[in-house]
Amino acid sequence: MASRDGRGTLTSLVRGILGLFGGRSRPSAPARTPGPSRPTAPTTLSPGQDGQTATREVRPPARGGLTIRYAPQRDGAPDAGEVVWTWVPYEENDGRGKDRPVLVIGHDGADRVFAVRLTSKAHDGDRDYLSIGTGAWDSQGRPSWVDIELLYSVHVRGMRREAAALDRRRFAGVAAALQGRYGWLSEV
Repeated sequence: MASRDGRGTLTSLVRGILGLFGGRSRPSAPARTPGPSRPTAPTTLSPGQDGQTATREVRPPARGGLTIRYAPQRDGAPDAGEVVWTWVPYEENDGRGKDRPVLVIGHDGADRVFAVRLTSKAHDGDRDYLSIGTGAWDSQGRPSWVDIELLYSVHVRGMRREAAALDRRRFAGVAAALQGRYGWLSEV
């Protein structure tokens, strides 16, 4: 047994010396061509993701500069009081984002609307989020919160789909929170 240990040590020593001088004790495996480090991005862009119809984070209008209205209509267009799905950029504004629901709160010109984003991540006690409960916009029936800190401008063609209308009572709660924070007008 002692001689076997001696040979094992000698073999290790020879391999180490050969490694120092570029010699190989065993043939190497064929070189592999590296593949992509992550999945490639889809080539089809989501509505609201790019160009003139892109959803953009915007500065909130000045005090009195926005009138919040409740006017949902199941007509395929984004109307105040409706939850619609669009591509929303991440806060870092680095070109990344995701498709998510937003609550339309008013008009931003002829072909855009103002909206606040929804999340299903709990934000109890956070003053920038308002709980609105569950609704048809979430297929899993999870409770939702409205982020009243960030405002988005959504192009009417940047909307992927109209999901549901928030009832007037809950929309009035969102309008009151936005009015209190920004001094906007409310016709709810």
